Amino acid sequence: MIAAEWLTQDLIGGFFFRYLHVLAGITWIGLLYYFNFVQVPGLAAYGDEGKARNITVTQIATRALWWFRWASIATLATGLLITIIVPNYMQDFMNHEGSNAANAQNGAISVGMTLGILMAANVWMVIWKNQKVVIANAVNVLNGGEANPDAATAGRRALLVSRQNMVFSVSMLFYMVGTSHFYTVFSATSSDVNTFMLISVVIIALLQLNALGKFGGIKAGNKMLWPYESHKNAIISSVLLLVVFFALSVVLMG
Repeated sequence: MIAAEWLTQDLIGGFFFRYLHVLAGITWIGLLYYFNFVQVPGLAAYGDEGKARNITVTQIATRALWWFRWASIATLATGLLITIIVPNYMQDFMNHEGSNAANAQNGAISVGMTLGILMAANVWMVIWKNQKVVIANAVNVLNGGEANPDAATAGRRALLVSRQNMVFSVSMLFYMVGTSHFYTVFSATSSDVNTFMLISVVIIALLQLNALGKFGGIKAGNKMLWPYESHKNAIISSVLLLVVFFALSVVLMG
């Protein structure tokens, strides 16, 4: 009887999968910050020590990237399972069915989910795709082979999108936490929420296209890529994006 009482949809989706979602998310975003705050600046500091850098890539980065990419899948999968298992997840936030507070919460979590899904797609479709080229090149060079001239470009593409994911992550985490602990006091009509979501998605799309080099290419010197040229720039950009999203949500849904 106790097991039957425990194994409810609300408990499984609302607690157990939420716990796994947070655990996987900590692993994923923690490694994202490791790459951007520690590994990339550290490898740059190696200077001409090419062999040492290649050993680090093959022995450290490959392991970190394994956990990184699969943690992104685990985070995405558990998040989607929560929305499926918890009854009326999007329609009945915090038991405010049909209320304007629920509208604001649905808008906040929807933008947060959009960011999370895009970030996971970036991991597999851009970052890992290009890092495989970098890793293969490091292994080949360590074995006495010729360097792949495309490796530097691949590394650059991976770096730009990784930094964009870092910029996105601050706002994504804000919406994930803020949905249940901040937006409950907001009052917004469905029209307000739709406007908020539309503007947010446009901003997200423009930033994503920029990180992919659609506005002037990926080479250094393109001023549009300023947010990604250092981890310090990315931190500043992440705060600015959060401020923009926060102001947008207050004006349209507050």
